[in-house]
Amino acid sequence: MSRITDRNSRIMLFGTGNLTGNVLHLLARDDHADLVVVGRSLESATRLANLVRLTALQLGRTVRVTPDAADLLDTARTAEVIATHNPAVIFNGASLQSWRIITNLPKRHFDELDAAQFGPWLPMHLTLMHRLMTAIVAAGVKPVVVNPAYPDAVNPILSHLGLAPLVGIGNVCNVVPAIRAAIAEHFGVSPRLVCVKLIAQHYFSHYVPRYGEPTNAPFCMDVELDGSDVSAEVPVKAILEAVGSRHRRLGGIDGQILTAASAVSVLRGLLSERPVRTHAPGPLGLPGGYPVEIDGLKVRLDLPKHVTVADAVWINEQCQMADGIEQIELDGTVRFCDWSMDIMKRLLGYDCRILRPDESLDRATELAAKYRAYATYINAAA
Repeated sequence: MSRITDRNSRIMLFGTGNLTGNVLHLLARDDHADLVVVGRSLESATRLANLVRLTALQLGRTVRVTPDAADLLDTARTAEVIATHNPAVIFNGASLQSWRIITNLPKRHFDELDAAQFGPWLPMHLTLMHRLMTAIVAAGVKPVVVNPAYPDAVNPILSHLGLAPLVGIGNVCNVVPAIRAAIAEHFGVSPRLVCVKLIAQHYFSHYVPRYGEPTNAPFCMDVELDGSDVSAEVPVKAILEAVGSRHRRLGGIDGQILTAASAVSVLRGLLSERPVRTHAPGPLGLPGGYPVEIDGLKVRLDLPKHVTVADAVWINEQCQMADGIEQIELDGTVRFCDWSMDIMKRLLGYDCRILRPDESLDRATELAAKYRAYATYINAAA
């Protein structure tokens, strides 16, 4: 693995929340890392940058972490910050609302709302990524962009607008370690000998650790053991059940470290001198998640030999429907599934059957207000 040593390997990270903080701490394990953290508040960005820098120093490492400030809704300021630092890679850890906000509801109400799945919350994650990609164009630079904000859907939407990030992180990647561990346990071998190639959309990675194998969402999983294909010998149902039982883990904010690790596997891969194989959602503007190979600021699909790109896209588009998204059209317009939006309408009074990218901020503002009102009412009645 190459070290992050010069300006051509500078990584700029937007957001000062838990995910970005974890990513920064993991990246700071590389001596002489050159990192820039950008928050809406210069004070919060400075405190986070100093925490990362001083923690690394405590562990005997010297890293450069530069703070700066920009609101991603301010395209001109964001473009100015990007042009000033001219990073090789940009990582956006900012969203208008965290995915985990609804986990603060009492369990019964969380379960009711969670049944709508993740698709309807798309405006919370699309808005800032759209603004960031627009700012990069305005800055006149060409960094590689890594998107953690619902990349399974956001990246293909932006691809239709000519603004796609190169790749996402998390989701499909988060479930692979437990699958490898369960397969290794089944065969009685080290997980290091197990290679999994998984094609699956966000819904799969959300569902499996909770309930096991989904019945309404296709996926594809190939398995090699020490270089030999053993896919036909893998008891898939039992393996996926083991992910949520014997290999169950902390979730929510405590589980963010796993997502951060998936991010670092991608970020380090982009700056490595050797190709790195991993999994990632939204690579090259495609919907859903795929096995990928990362090499020299480039990403390519690393599909099983018997799976074509068209096959893989079809699998993810079908699985996407279980996440509440019926279709992403060629102009970036999103059509949501009626069953999903019916739940949002009944519980929150929010009804958005069709979302056009330029309406994303207005819809996000509306959704945030209606969720706050719902949460206030539920918590007051609890």
